[in-house]
Amino acid sequence: MPTVSASRVPRQRTSAAAVVLSVAVFLGTVLSGCEYEYSADNWDDESTSVAAAPTDAALPRDPHLDEPVSGGELDAWVHDALPDAAGQVFHTGFGTLKADEERQETTTQLPKGTYALTLACRSTHRVSFSIEDGANELVDLSLRCGTSRVNVVNLAADASLLIKVDANGPANYAYRVSRI
Repeated sequence: MPTVSASRVPRQRTSAAAVVLSVAVFLGTVLSGCEYEYSADNWDDESTSVAAAPTDAALPRDPHLDEPVSGGELDAWVHDALPDAAGQVFHTGFGTLKADEERQETTTQLPKGTYALTLACRSTHRVSFSIEDGANELVDLSLRCGTSRVNVVNLAADASLLIKVDANGPANYAYRVSRI
């Protein structure tokens, strides 16, 4: 039998492989020398010894905080829900609604100008606010309770506002009309 000898062909390296290898070696050397140092002068001893109180964002909100209240609790809620107004307050209203009840209130005559309408509610349901100046609907909002909402409106002429509030379930509502 004849013997066959296989000749080996030397591998040739391409210039691209050489460039990649060179970049990898260079980055490896440069990055291995990186070090971040903390200076003791930059640390306040008091801040390192005080631990922050842990907070757990996964804790659900207490559903009883949204249930309507009455009496002194209602007055306290209105005080907290309607932040202090920076401008002149023209009208404030608040109250309690039964399920599927609608309440309508009218403000006194307001001079033309720009107003902040602050709206708030307390309920396990949404509360709807509708505010008109007689000719135009200025606000039509279904508010998720637990927060206050401020709408800015401009009255081109003197007008009284018709404020309608309704809810599908028991609710507290509050609103304030103040001039900006």
